[in-house]
Amino acid sequence: MKAVLSVIGKDQVGILALVSNECAKYNVNIVDVSQTVMQDTFAMIMMVELDKMSVKLDEFQDLMQKCGENRGLQIHVMHEDIFNSMHRI
Repeated sequence: MKAVLSVIGKDQVGILALVSNECAKYNVNIVDVSQTVMQDTFAMIMMVELDKMSVKLDEFQDLMQKCGENRGLQIHVMHEDIFNSMHRI
């Protein structure tokens, strides 16, 4: 099972490290990453594998959201099936 993890916020040192460390803490594997900085706004999308995750998806979503809020970031985790359904024509 995969999910799309997105991060948006003011660019600052350590965002990628923060998110990857949180993923590792809950045994979430990062399989692909795309990131960019537009002016002073950081944007990142990750594809992550949840098969060996140590918490439930809704708990991981809440943990990542709170982690982001502590740094002024918006972090969202969306199951791949929901993401794909939203983007079908």
